[in-house]
Amino acid sequence: MFDSCVQVKEFMKGYQGHWWIAGGWAIDLHIGEEIREHEDLDIAVLRDEQFLLRSHFKNWKMEYIKEGSGVNWKVGDWLGTPIHEIHSTNHSGEHIEFLLNDRKGDYWHFRRNSNIGFPLSYMHLRSEQGVPYLNPEIVLLYKAKYTSEKDNQDFHYIFPHLNERQKEWLKQSLMHHQPDHAWLEKLLF
Repeated sequence: MFDSCVQVKEFMKGYQGHWWIAGGWAIDLHIGEEIREHEDLDIAVLRDEQFLLRSHFKNWKMEYIKEGSGVNWKVGDWLGTPIHEIHSTNHSGEHIEFLLNDRKGDYWHFRRNSNIGFPLSYMHLRSEQGVPYLNPEIVLLYKAKYTSEKDNQDFHYIFPHLNERQKEWLKQSLMHHQPDHAWLEKLLF
């Protein structure tokens, strides 16, 4: 179970920066079972540690996405906002997608609304396999912008597994960022 996530853990071995499995896989890792199929595997990293990432994957082809197209990420090139997506492929054809996340001091900050933050000290969740994953409340905040059916499924599967602090943070964040979001109905009660 979670073979793709365990493989990524091996690819990240020795990486000196912060990293977390993101997206739907993070939801599954939090629950402890694969609840649906996934098209890709995303890894969240910190923007200010991007040179560590580029150095760690120096033998991989790395492209960042700019205006919908892949651009070769050369060693030494700084990727500022709004760039946040990096596609990496090794010589065997294995692919990883990295997502740059911002921080200010000891707080992660939401790319779409920098007024929403989260203490990095609370971003330490690990699966039974030892794979670090992004807090599910943060994953859900990202999924809230373009909520698809699979995102709604993820929300309903994970909801019973969220503690009160996680639910409260998601509620407050949605109220600031998307006050009309349908998930608030369940979070308010």
